[in-house]
Amino acid sequence: MQRQTLQPVQPLWLRITHWLNALAILIMVTSGWQIYDASPIFKSLTFPPAVTLGGWLGGAIQWHFAAMWLLVANFIVYLAMNIATGRFRRRMFPLSIKRVFGDAYAALRGKLGHDDLSHYNAVQKFAYLAVVLDLVVVILSGLVVWKSVQFPALRTLMGGYDNARVVHFFGMSFLVAFFVVHVAMVALVPRSLVLMIRGR
Repeated sequence: MQRQTLQPVQPLWLRITHWLNALAILIMVTSGWQIYDASPIFKSLTFPPAVTLGGWLGGAIQWHFAAMWLLVANFIVYLAMNIATGRFRRRMFPLSIKRVFGDAYAALRGKLGHDDLSHYNAVQKFAYLAVVLDLVVVILSGLVVWKSVQFPALRTLMGGYDNARVVHFFGMSFLVAFFVVHVAMVALVPRSLVLMIRGR
């Protein structure tokens, strides 16, 4: 009798794109904070040098643009593979607002199970879909901030250059909030980190 080969819960392509996305976002956020400090949107809010990358405006821009290409290319591969393999449909749907609130309430009471990590609960599905949409917004608003003249339709959609900066800032802030919650959840369920490294 042949031994059955166990299929990984998280395939190799997903693990690679996951960690590359994490690296690119970390670089973009920290270099973005340095760029933001050069011309703050909110005068009372600046970021301490200890949490920024680049050392100065020019250095931060170089880091930001380098990570931008990695993020966009990797994000396209991530989306394409999720759609092509059917993983997006299997893992993210069906999804309902009722289930999201139900699972969120169960999580707050400490009664949301994590026995089967091959299936996402409704809160996870909602959060992952939200962060995918947020990345699209961050990329599009970033294009307006970077090449405002070349993307007039996008600039108009964002409400102008200054509004695009605000959209980009809050899109980044959502990513940071997601990262903090994501790390906290991994700390509560360490097996999920092993899964994202080994695949099973």
